[in-house]
Amino acid sequence: MKIIVDTREQRPYKFKDSQVGTLACGDYSILGLEDCIAIERKTIDDLVGCLTTGRDRFERELYKGKSLDYMALVAEATLSDIVNHNYRSQMEPKAVIQSLIAFSIRYKVAVWFCESREYGARVTESLLTKYAGEIEKKFKTIQN
Repeated sequence: MKIIVDTREQRPYKFKDSQVGTLACGDYSILGLEDCIAIERKTIDDLVGCLTTGRDRFERELYKGKSLDYMALVAEATLSDIVNHNYRSQMEPKAVIQSLIAFSIRYKVAVWFCESREYGARVTESLLTKYAGEIEKKFKTIQN
């Protein structure tokens, strides 16, 4: 499995088997399965910014992901970071949480809170690896 890292990703995670490429949706995917899975990565300040001034653009990105088999948002933050307003925006924590809940339902995007950049990378790689494994199982079932 080769992980594709979008060319626009500003601070990409490092994976042992990856390459840079242009993704129509998200920051990370799997070579050959780009139209099936996407992972969007956000720091806490970027995430909250996408819920305020960048909301329209962010929703367009999530809308594109709705057609995929699986889309996830990996937030480099904890839920406590949001509740405790550990971000620069004036957006209220309750509004941040309610927006994320609405988006998870509206756009079928799984939201994963990861306490650090390191855990964000690990969760991203795990999601991609698990998805690839599930596709492989389906393919083997079809062949038999």
